[in-house]
Amino acid sequence: MKETIGIMGCGWLGLPLAKAFIDLGYTVKGTTTSKEKLETLKGDGIIPFQIGLSATSIEGEIKAFLVALDILIINVPPRLRGINTESFVAKMELLYEEVKKSKLAKIIFVSSTAVYGKIEGLVTEDTIPKPSTASGEQLLQSENLFKNDPVFQTTIVRFGGLIGPDRNPITMLVKKNQLTNGGDPINLIHLEDCISILTTIVTERYWGELFNAVYPDHPTKMHHYTREAKKRGLAMPNYIESQATNGKIIASERLTQGKNYSFRKPVSID
Repeated sequence: MKETIGIMGCGWLGLPLAKAFIDLGYTVKGTTTSKEKLETLKGDGIIPFQIGLSATSIEGEIKAFLVALDILIINVPPRLRGINTESFVAKMELLYEEVKKSKLAKIIFVSSTAVYGKIEGLVTEDTIPKPSTASGEQLLQSENLFKNDPVFQTTIVRFGGLIGPDRNPITMLVKKNQLTNGGDPINLIHLEDCISILTTIVTERYWGELFNAVYPDHPTKMHHYTREAKKRGLAMPNYIESQATNGKIIASERLTQGKNYSFRKPVSID
């Protein structure tokens, strides 16, 4: 009998991920903050739980969600932009304490390449993170919270910029003027590969590991987003011309070389 998987956060990534695991024969529990979405999850074959994380409490049946889980996938974005922000680390500390009370051992923590901050050049999993934003800093602290506990077999996945259905940076870039960093390389990944990588980690039992997850094609932002705008019939993004090539190229060497993973979906197609 296959394992039971819990997905904390059944949103843009978590919902199709849950469906993919169900298709593979796994039992899946999933959380949402929305009462209205419970029936949607149930209709897709997911055992639904309404759970909300805040910096001071966890609302909902967190113990019932965690009980009898074999694997927990933590897929909760920091959401530290704007005025209504809370400490992401505080939320993860509360979740961590609840997980510690369960019999869980296997965890996947969905993180971001934001932990590398403004490092330039080639970035691999061996590169020491230097976060330069609140999101990057708190993601790194939260990674370590689970990774450094020997009770857990925690695998961390640092995704690049997420693209896919109804999600592409070009839709926002065309609304801005005087864009900088046009000579920097892109570091993107398609939803389809996000799902494929996470399901592969579970099926191949890649526990206690760290993976960068970025499609291995890195044209400059100016070139890539100009091409994407043309393809969609949108106005051209307004980049400031620059001959300098800076930024970072994030390599997914532990996936492509260490695990022979082949990316499925080019980031220029959605």
